Amino acid sequence: MTTALKPVLLLGGSGVVGSRAVAALRRLQPDLPIAIGGRDLARASAVAQRAGNATALKVDLDRADLGAPAGAAFSAVVTLLKDETLNSMKYAQAHGLPYVSFSDYLFEIGPEVALYVQAPTSAPILFLGHALGGAVTVSALHFARELRSIDTLDVAVVVYDDDHGGPAAHADIERGGRVPNTLLRKGGRWIWASGDDAERTVTAADGTEHRGRAYPLLDVVSLAAATDAPNVRLDLVVRSAASRPAGKRPSTEMIFELDGVGAGGEERRVRHEIADDEDLSTLSARGLALAVERLLGLAGGPPVAPGLYNPETILHPADVVQKLEAFGARIARDVRRG
Repeated sequence: MTTALKPVLLLGGSGVVGSRAVAALRRLQPDLPIAIGGRDLARASAVAQRAGNATALKVDLDRADLGAPAGAAFSAVVTLLKDETLNSMKYAQAHGLPYVSFSDYLFEIGPEVALYVQAPTSAPILFLGHALGGAVTVSALHFARELRSIDTLDVAVVVYDDDHGGPAAHADIERGGRVPNTLLRKGGRWIWASGDDAERTVTAADGTEHRGRAYPLLDVVSLAAATDAPNVRLDLVVRSAASRPAGKRPSTEMIFELDGVGAGGEERRVRHEIADDEDLSTLSARGLALAVERLLGLAGGPPVAPGLYNPETILHPADVVQKLEAFGARIARDVRRG
């Protein structure tokens, strides 16, 4: 029962994504206690008051105890901002708590892997540096299961250039943009994409074409490992807000294009789309909320045991897609564009 759980500690829970993650968790688990950790106690307190059954605390990532009060107890630690000390992960391991790493790119997870290797049985560690809090990868696998084998899996996330997150989101985007090349799988080989390999043309759900660029999130390695497809990439498309109908808020699209062999042995090329009228931060928060409730054993099975996980290893694709629809996403299957 959620009432028996200790609070989930959300570090950065008063930020743009964090406050929306609190709202999504509250919708999924009305009785789940939540602790909002932030540098600004007043701001964290305001988020906690709106959520109900929530508390606020001032955190300090430079401290091994995170600045938590003596005797504080939590059910999980979720880090929604870049923790350059990794004290949050060490704290979770020391207390045997599930840990979620939300803000680390593909090129940044080495230190966390090393910490995990030092104490592999201490706690479940979830990498969630995936597009939209893992929702993109898990949705892609939902569609991939309809094919016997996959040769090419091209995924794109389409957002608008005025889809602004908070300071933490801006810092993440700036950090990701510093990497001149990103990893993708091409012809069965892992390559650091540059030049023409780094970009491709993506057709949005309205039929317009845009240039997308490979982005260094963890989706590529997750999808390649799960499908064994020799060609896998994730592209981010940032389209102009001027192309959006007047008065309409920023929205988000996920585009999935798969080439492979169908159940009957026939060659197939399929395209599926998931569109949502909410922005990038809101959808990322929802993906995170789905992962947290699964980690705690509140949906889809018992609490997750100690180990190292990506979202596709703990979440059931069909369940995630169903919950995305319940939140308001629209799914278009077998779409023809162009």
